[in-house]
Amino acid sequence: MPIGHHQGSWRGTPFRAEHPGMNTWKGLAAVVLSIVAAMTPVFGVAALATPVEHGLPVSGTVFGLILSGFFAVSALGAPLARRVTATLSVPVVLTLINVLATVGLVLAALAPNAAVLGVALALAGAGNALTQPVAGRFIAARVPAHRLSLASGLVSAALGVSPLLPGLLAGLVAGPHGWRAALWAALVCPVIGFAVTPLARGPVTETVSAPSAGKSASAGKPAAVPLAGIGAVLVLWTLAAALATIGSNAMASYFIQIGTHSGMSTGLAGIMQSVAGLLAVAVRLVAGMAADRAPRRNPAIVAGMMLAGGIGLLITSAGNPVCFVLGAVLTVAGGWGWTGLLFAAVLRVLPGDGARAGGQVQLGLFTGAAIAPFAFGAVSGPLGLASTLLIAAVVVGLGAVAMVAGTALLSRVENPSAAKGEAAATV
Repeated sequence: MPIGHHQGSWRGTPFRAEHPGMNTWKGLAAVVLSIVAAMTPVFGVAALATPVEHGLPVSGTVFGLILSGFFAVSALGAPLARRVTATLSVPVVLTLINVLATVGLVLAALAPNAAVLGVALALAGAGNALTQPVAGRFIAARVPAHRLSLASGLVSAALGVSPLLPGLLAGLVAGPHGWRAALWAALVCPVIGFAVTPLARGPVTETVSAPSAGKSASAGKPAAVPLAGIGAVLVLWTLAAALATIGSNAMASYFIQIGTHSGMSTGLAGIMQSVAGLLAVAVRLVAGMAADRAPRRNPAIVAGMMLAGGIGLLITSAGNPVCFVLGAVLTVAGGWGWTGLLFAAVLRVLPGDGARAGGQVQLGLFTGAAIAPFAFGAVSGPLGLASTLLIAAVVVGLGAVAMVAGTALLSRVENPSAAKGEAAATV
């Protein structure tokens, strides 16, 4: 559906043709579990940063570049992923995601050097590129408008769940059995993903076509929104997602290292990573349920959560266990909690075009995620962790500013007459 056709998305216009049911939520669970599987290779390797760096061996800068490669492939593959998602059925796409995650984990566990490890994460990143478009397609076709934020929150909760198992494996398996054994154990995620993939079967086809502006008007719906206006909003929101993700992903990727630097043991930091992941899941689900009551407020809540993430990084930079715990909660739970709400906001701006909405969010998220590990590793060497965390906090703050700017522009685009009135009153 072209961006220029806007169908009153903030007002809950029902742009899905199918009736929701238990099968819809079971299918969504299959999508979520496949997303968790797709992220497991990169979070598994990241959680095992110290033993991997010593075992291969590899420098911190190169290790950060390897992690960035995963997200770079996911971001650059977004356009192709949208086409693949539109061509293949949802179960087939989910199967492909789990296959690539399995291959990535196996290659990483067997990697004799940094080059093979990089290839392993690049392959897994290709599978991860499919996750947001397929989730957007499924939600747009199968989830009712009044549950849009909740469904998007469930999808984004996968990002919070993804570090959970790697954190536990780093604390419980890697110590006695080594980092390779921990990666072999992580295969349980794509195995589960394979098992539940059939649940996503169904007529997941976006059948609503874009009406003409005249037809929309005759139906009592708002006139089409100018292409340039919505395009500019999405650019600002994508920039906001990229900037905010740089900070939150740096914390997620180097969580255990930051924790040990703050005075915690590796095992305790791994457990803390799992706890923070659970908090992030809870925040996304609660925020999703609450946001469905007033979906127009989603962008403002996203900006607030981004700001909370920046404050969390600021607190973490103090470098002691108490500040690490408090900062981690804000950064991982709050700083990552906005992703589902942003997904829902973009879905409402692009009604009926779920794959495009998912690809748009993915572009921002994974671009920031690609920059974060390498930049954090490169900067923390000469400047130290504390200064690097402070810089990350500023970057996240800029993301919140971009989010506010995009939201203000959306308000002017949706209500051009009100915007002109305000301008005239100012003059």
